[in-house]
Amino acid sequence: MTTKLKFPYGNCNYQDIITEKNVYIDRTDRIHLLEDTGKNLLLLRPRRFGKSLLLSTLENYYDLAKSDQFEQLFGHLAIGQNPTSNHNQYYVMKWDFSMINPRGDVDAIEQSFYSHINQQIEYFAQYYREFFNYTITINPTDGLASFQSALNAVRLTNRGLYLLVDEYDNFANEVMVSRKMGQERYEQLLEGEGILKTLFKILKGALAGLGLERIFMTGVSPVVMSDLTSGQFVARNIYFEPEFNDLCGFREDEVFELLQQVTTYCDMDSAQTSKAMQVMRTYYDGYSFVLPPDSGDRIYNPTLVFYFLETLQKHCRYPQNMLDSNLTPDRKKLEYAAFLPGGNRVILNAVAKDTTPRVSVPQITTRFGVREMLEADNDDTFVASLLYYLGMLTLDGRILPEEVSTPEDLFVVGELILRIPNLTVQGLYFERLQKILFPELNSNTAMQITKNFYVTGNLRPLCDYLEQRFDILDNRDYRQANELVIKAVFLSVLFNNLYYITDSETELKRGYSDLTMIVRPDQRQFALLDHVIEFKYVSLADVNSTGTELGKLSDEELRELDAVKEAISTAKTQLTRYQTALEHKYENVLRLQTHVVVAIGFERLVWENLKHEA
Repeated sequence: MTTKLKFPYGNCNYQDIITEKNVYIDRTDRIHLLEDTGKNLLLLRPRRFGKSLLLSTLENYYDLAKSDQFEQLFGHLAIGQNPTSNHNQYYVMKWDFSMINPRGDVDAIEQSFYSHINQQIEYFAQYYREFFNYTITINPTDGLASFQSALNAVRLTNRGLYLLVDEYDNFANEVMVSRKMGQERYEQLLEGEGILKTLFKILKGALAGLGLERIFMTGVSPVVMSDLTSGQFVARNIYFEPEFNDLCGFREDEVFELLQQVTTYCDMDSAQTSKAMQVMRTYYDGYSFVLPPDSGDRIYNPTLVFYFLETLQKHCRYPQNMLDSNLTPDRKKLEYAAFLPGGNRVILNAVAKDTTPRVSVPQITTRFGVREMLEADNDDTFVASLLYYLGMLTLDGRILPEEVSTPEDLFVVGELILRIPNLTVQGLYFERLQKILFPELNSNTAMQITKNFYVTGNLRPLCDYLEQRFDILDNRDYRQANELVIKAVFLSVLFNNLYYITDSETELKRGYSDLTMIVRPDQRQFALLDHVIEFKYVSLADVNSTGTELGKLSDEELRELDAVKEAISTAKTQLTRYQTALEHKYENVLRLQTHVVVAIGFERLVWENLKHEA
């Protein structure tokens, strides 16, 4: 019988993971590269991507007090077979800024900051007490003074300090995105002689022969670093380096190997394993942190992988909710991005992309502060870059000349393409989009209407419901998007991760379906239909009418308008091709319905149900 795997879900303590024989994906071969890259490094990755475990690995590797445990902790790994000369050669101090309370006024936040630093220094002094002949002084009201006292103790020995800073931007980010006085408090913490700027001045000085030998920091975005350093403290950014693309996160071959062990434990056959892998790929795969033209494997979020595999191993079925609740705080960050100039536009374009991806930027901005973002009225680059760092968008190549259809679009050739990485993140977008487009949405009513559509395929109640709320689309940015907005409206209401694998612009038979809703394999026993919807937009000028005049026409009269008839005919041709492709792809297990929805301006919706298979 296959051994049950022990997944370190929520555990980032390297020593515990190794000694308790939990699953550990070996990345220790990169320690050589990290040492060669520099002594002051910054790695940015989205939340819950294994950054804390990486720091814990480095902590155990370099800690001089654990030299007698080296073989136990690392002997079976790549670095144990080929260690660097620096292993177990440093005093190690670790700060975790996610432990700092971001609530309250600036004085309260500073005191929380000092308390955390002091607690870590107290532990440091006690842990290494046998190595020091100097008494470290703790200043209860000034943690930075306590740190300088610790540096004095280090300098009086023949060893250096390795400082690990986890989530360096966490508490500052939390302050920044808070609703009440967030911007003002953020600036007080970072600008002038703010506490963070003072800290990094001290770190810069300490690196110049005052006891501090190495720093490794992790975070989510460069925003805080850009705001606080002003060139006074320079860390080597390694987050775009190809050799570190998978430093945190799992490659698909590694995920599949773990999945095979779990499905074997659950007595699942190869076909079930393949389906499970496809589900994981759809919901969790898709992150790339490497700038083109370099390429790297798409990376999986380790927290989500362990969440899925642990649930599957325990119950031998998929999690009902594919989004781990530990990632739900990302909703708050997406809300903040929507608040920024152009934020809603970028979110809309990311979700309702056309056959050519709509979110493209000349470059990922590596240094941008909050003020630049707030003042960038007509530039999507800052918002798109922030969403990239948050893990809400990922790199997907560059726009090629053959992908540009009109001469006026040639200026975008070579721009970086950003896309939503997977269906789990896409769900967060749809939730946000629903709040943008329908802030007054009656969720109970909408839920009953959408459930009815899932089972019957009847679009009438849904179209009637949405027609009554089109006044929200008076915003100029929405009106310019035409068909994309109509698609986004339906996506925001119909998306359901519990029942469906939902996608926009699925490539089928050399075309791109607007919206596909395929029942999850584990939900196919229920009376749910599979759906494909093709959207078309007809302007009021195309039908030579006004909104008032359209309101007087019946559904049958609307369908007889020439422009509407032409749109329906074009959609039918496309849907016939998509239907054939989908039935072949899913080996005729689908209960497929295909639909056309034609929007006439933002006044009326015309729909047609083209196929129903019981």
